[in-house]
Amino acid sequence: MLWGAALMLAASLVACGPAEKLQFKGTDITGAEYGRSLALTDQDGKSRSLADFKGKVVVVFFGYTQCPDVCPTTMAELAQVKKSLGKDGERLQGIFVTVDPERDTPEVLGKYVGAFDPRFLGLYGDAAATQRAAREFKVFFEKRKSADGYSVDHSGQTYVIDPQGRLRLFVRPERLGADLPDDLRTLLKSG
Repeated sequence: MLWGAALMLAASLVACGPAEKLQFKGTDITGAEYGRSLALTDQDGKSRSLADFKGKVVVVFFGYTQCPDVCPTTMAELAQVKKSLGKDGERLQGIFVTVDPERDTPEVLGKYVGAFDPRFLGLYGDAAATQRAAREFKVFFEKRKSADGYSVDHSGQTYVIDPQGRLRLFVRPERLGADLPDDLRTLLKSG
């Protein structure tokens, strides 16, 4: 009887211990001191924050609609990843944050993200709000003059936020298609 009580106590202590650490292919940045807030407006004029997406896995990417390479590639890969999740893809929210709010109007953003997936959101803000959001996610961007106006140099990483609203993953652009599907499945199963 004493042995049974000791076994029950040990089992209850294990159950109260720290949660099992999830294994990811992408870079696990759980507990990072950034990427905790995002307050911008979507292409339909609705104010958005990360709290709006509790219960979903959120994939956040910063870019601009006139980007010739990493932005359309990333958005196309994200749309493909969402499709690969089947019914679980309904619990994924893709978010494209523009670093070029001068040209990326709500109408332009809506058409752009909608071309990849009708449920993806394009977020924008004025110059100050865009800077705050980029700083919060450690994203670099800078306008560069070009022959036809300007382009925008910017970071190409993608961030993943779990269903509880915690920043969990940093994914490099070249690893998006390879790592993201399994990592999203892991997060969706965990909560």
